[in-house]
Amino acid sequence: MRYLIIILALATCLNMEAQKKRAADYGIRIGILNPGRNNAITDVPGVKVGHLTVREPDSVNTGVTAILPHDGNLFRNKVPAAIFVGNGFGKLTGYTQVEELGNIETPIILTSTLSVPTAADAVIEYTLSQPGNGMITSVNPVVGETNDAGLNDPRLKAVTRELVIQAINSADAGTVPEGNVGAGTGTVCFGFKGGIGTSSRVLPRSRGGYTVGVLVQTNFGGILQIDGVPVGRELGKYKFSKVPEEYKEDGSCMVVIMTDAPLDPRNLKRLASRAVSGIARTGGMTSNSSGDYAIAVSTYEKNRIPYASGDRIQVIDNLRNEEMDLLFEAVIESTEEAIVNSLFAAKSATGRHNFRIEALPVDETIRIMKQYNRIR
Repeated sequence: MRYLIIILALATCLNMEAQKKRAADYGIRIGILNPGRNNAITDVPGVKVGHLTVREPDSVNTGVTAILPHDGNLFRNKVPAAIFVGNGFGKLTGYTQVEELGNIETPIILTSTLSVPTAADAVIEYTLSQPGNGMITSVNPVVGETNDAGLNDPRLKAVTRELVIQAINSADAGTVPEGNVGAGTGTVCFGFKGGIGTSSRVLPRSRGGYTVGVLVQTNFGGILQIDGVPVGRELGKYKFSKVPEEYKEDGSCMVVIMTDAPLDPRNLKRLASRAVSGIARTGGMTSNSSGDYAIAVSTYEKNRIPYASGDRIQVIDNLRNEEMDLLFEAVIESTEEAIVNSLFAAKSATGRHNFRIEALPVDETIRIMKQYNRIR
């Protein structure tokens, strides 16, 4: 008998089935900057994350992840934002308005490819239902995806509007569950089980003390590296290893970046573009069929954009261009570690037609990292 399992993963939950030790717990230190308290996107003040996981034996492994820049009415208090396209083989609803106006007015949703229209409809419904939005007739939902076909049957469209709204309403600050949760339930990364991962970096006080947080939905291929160590090659499992035999192209990676640094959309786009460098550091190659997008948002409160204002001029604070370098580094490091965390947290999974993806062999990976003197 088929039965549907729906799991609501609160950000404050420490005992999630998918959660295991993270890279830093093994002594892997990526980069030079210090992480925030939770080493998560929620280290940026006001940011919340909610997961909704849907499983059905032998056919469904999918879900929804919702990221909220602040807990107020996002439509009435929009946030500066930008989107960078690393490789455009994907379905990202809401891109053109963000590109044109430089702001986001809804929660950001990640899900499965064929669930994007349903999720967008749910975000519209959620936004219209918020107090003060009774006269609104236009909403720009931002919904991204990766294709979880294999472990999931996307044609069943197991994600419903109600589940998307539930994920939004469950969003919380604090620890973020990783691995086989939410939008990462059915994903595959570097030939291993992928999933949701997150990380953060904090700039020194002398450089503003700003926090950068990243959350990724990993579903892409390449030749896995961790802190420069050729782990995929050492494990004998990597893209092109059987060339000239046929190989399956794979994708994608969604990256959501939050920062409390005061940035305008132009510098947010520059910040978002550096996420691709973080993907590359892990051995990702943004293949032909990969949809690789980075969404960057500034949560700096003074720069919120009111839906209606009596002022004709919008004045915003904006860091000078020469102050961006450490923020670029923070995004690269956070993206790299978030991807690694998604692999460390993920568990082996079986989908339709007995299609099985094994988790990264962590013990063997740690042995390799020690061999290359990367465990500190």
